[in-house]
Amino acid sequence: MKVKQKQELNPLFLFFVVWLKNYPMAAVFEFGSLVFWFMSLLLMFSGRVNSEPTQDKQALLAFLNQTPHKNRVQWNSSGSACDWVGVECDANRSYVYHLRLPGVGLVGPIPPNTLGRLSGLRILSLRSNRLSGEIPSDFSNLTLLRSLYLQNNELSGQFPPSLTRLSRLTRLDLSFNNFTGPIPSSINKLTHLTGLLLENNSFSSTLPSITANLDTFNVSNNRLNGSIPETLEKFPESAFTGNLDLCGGPLRPCSSFFPSPAPSPSENPSQNPVRKKSKKLSTAAIVLIVLGSVVIAFLLLIFLLFCLKKRKRRQTDKSPKPPVTTRSVVAEAGTSSSKDDITGGSTEAERNKLVFFEGGVYSFDLEDLLRASAEVLGKGSVGTSYKAVLEEGTTVVVKRLKDVAVTKREFEMQMEVLGKIKHENVLPLRAFYYSKDEKLLVYDFMTAGSLSALLHGSRGSGRTPLDWDNRMKIALGTARGLAHLHVSGKVVHGNVKSSNILLRPDQDAAISDFGLNPLFGTSTPPNRITGYRAPEVVETRKVTFKSDVYSFGVLLLELLTGKAPNQASLGEEGIDLPRWVQSVVREEWTAEVFDVELMRYHNIEEEMVQLLQIAMACVSTVPDQRPAMQEVVRMMEDMNRGETDDGLRQSSDDPSKGSDGHTPPPESRTPPRVVTP
Repeated sequence: MKVKQKQELNPLFLFFVVWLKNYPMAAVFEFGSLVFWFMSLLLMFSGRVNSEPTQDKQALLAFLNQTPHKNRVQWNSSGSACDWVGVECDANRSYVYHLRLPGVGLVGPIPPNTLGRLSGLRILSLRSNRLSGEIPSDFSNLTLLRSLYLQNNELSGQFPPSLTRLSRLTRLDLSFNNFTGPIPSSINKLTHLTGLLLENNSFSSTLPSITANLDTFNVSNNRLNGSIPETLEKFPESAFTGNLDLCGGPLRPCSSFFPSPAPSPSENPSQNPVRKKSKKLSTAAIVLIVLGSVVIAFLLLIFLLFCLKKRKRRQTDKSPKPPVTTRSVVAEAGTSSSKDDITGGSTEAERNKLVFFEGGVYSFDLEDLLRASAEVLGKGSVGTSYKAVLEEGTTVVVKRLKDVAVTKREFEMQMEVLGKIKHENVLPLRAFYYSKDEKLLVYDFMTAGSLSALLHGSRGSGRTPLDWDNRMKIALGTARGLAHLHVSGKVVHGNVKSSNILLRPDQDAAISDFGLNPLFGTSTPPNRITGYRAPEVVETRKVTFKSDVYSFGVLLLELLTGKAPNQASLGEEGIDLPRWVQSVVREEWTAEVFDVELMRYHNIEEEMVQLLQIAMACVSTVPDQRPAMQEVVRMMEDMNRGETDDGLRQSSDDPSKGSDGHTPPPESRTPPRVVTP
């Protein structure tokens, strides 16, 4: 059998020998090419099947092992990195293409020499975690990165210089962190950038002129100053609000709002110089000079006596002056050029009236207000607020309304309704002014600032956190003020948000900017409804008592989570606070909802969960399922407010930890379950 097979192969072997003998070089080259092509095809096929990004896998495991987390990320080191949660590889599975780990409980600084080794990365999202510290310098190695989302963390330091080297970056979101220092002009190196979001940080200095073709931009709620560059003036006012020293563009002009008073008649400019005809004055000239000096001195004496008498009368009239009402006496200003600047130069008497409400505590007129030194407090959706310090030392807040669409009669009727509202948790409206060009409201000045500034101020070292008892006090005071507006005043607030909750030194809350929506007409534009908008308000543009309840529910979530709601242009990586809380609670991660600054206080988990349940009821998407504000007040007052033996809550820094001397960490304490509506 073997012999037969050998005989059959012999002709083939002889043929190959003859062919090789006749064409030796051609055979070698053709055979080599055939082998090379076959081996290449084999390698390509095996790479598509069995490829593994080994170096990227090691970098990811190093990142996870060095970063504390809540065990929500469970990567199997024996499996392929391309199959891990949050990881996406390219088509050949040769390198990591996308890494998305939002809201997975990552804590602490980003370790160096980990993510910076993912050289093929296109999208990196680590938003809504608790990452802190500075961004590693080796991020500059991510040269192919297109989108970087790091918002809603606790990252700090100056603007990362490593990011300005990512020339292909198109979207950068560093909002809601603790970054400081200037925004560098080197950001113009990012020539492909289309979205830059830096709001709610502590960036300072002036804005650079950014030449990239941006379609999304926001630097609100920082500490920027100076004028807005022309390249950024195309963006709306909301992109710059919260920077008190920023001006120009869509914000106020870069000049003082209150003009300086006109010079008095005694301050006439100097006369034309007298030309000397000779070096020696005549006797008649000397007599005229003496008489003129006597007359001028006499007039100055009369002027000084008049000023002293006016000041004395103003001081004596402060206390005995009867209350001024909208139906009796009004304060009339003079006719100085300062007043004409603000009122448009009208000569009609009614345009020179600052109308006070009954029971007021102030005694000044429009002329006094115009002479006051002014400081911009903030620019909101209804207008700009100024802190005005009058010459006599009184401090008030003047709100300059914009885009008022109603008539003078309708304006006055609405002011009369608002002026009658009196409640300890409602900031009283003291006076108003109406002219064709200017509409002003006068309020008390609240020295402790707003809830927004207190809650979302810089969270770096040295910050005094807002403790749980004061958060509850503010929440309950706000609820009582809103309930009074709804029940007694029959007024819809329409703009409930933390920046409109003002505080007294004892942390008592007073709501402001209420009842102003009717002043802007029936078709309220979207940018006018900038409170924490209920779903139905986005469509109908009409605020109601139920939409106020929704906004208050979002405010409660803000107090519980420490996160500022972001409802404007949510975008690809934005956060809707009610939706985020509902998703976390639905996954039974209730403890992860609460602000980390609250975790130092003991015995409050049950109260936080109770308040969270009330908030979830308020933010129901169906208006009829939301409770009324008076019912919300009752539920908050009925909360089981547990206390320690000495009546004070203990911080985790306190050595007194309980009977056994220890307190379990927040992760080990299981709060009651919250049921989402």
